[in-house]
Amino acid sequence: MLLQINFKSGKPVYLQVVDQIKAATAAGTLQAGEALPSIRPLAEELRLNRNTIAKAYSELENQGVIANLPGKGCFVRPNNSPLKREVRRKLLIGQIDEVVVQAHHLQVPRTEFVELVRERLDALEQKQRASERNLATE
Repeated sequence: MLLQINFKSGKPVYLQVVDQIKAATAAGTLQAGEALPSIRPLAEELRLNRNTIAKAYSELENQGVIANLPGKGCFVRPNNSPLKREVRRKLLIGQIDEVVVQAHHLQVPRTEFVELVRERLDALEQKQRASERNLATE
């Protein structure tokens, strides 16, 4: 699972974790019954306090996205059906609109903005490939 934290966003870190895990379940990247990373290793990977991850997992459990099985870990709930394509699209459009407005206020030209998006997509793909390679060698 690939999570990315933006400390400058103004959004609490635990909510960023919650939103990204919810999006992953909605997109089907995280399947029903799949285990989430343990709190300690995920906190170390993201360079966060363990309590932050615990709070995010607690929030996800309260929302019915995951189930905490004592001694076994946290798992995506089987009854958490993936969101339909249109709902996912609406979620994404809302976030894109925020970024477009921010780019406008920062006076970033359209071509530069589109190039930045391409660069970030490429960086994400590279990160995913590296993560997959690391898993394959373990």
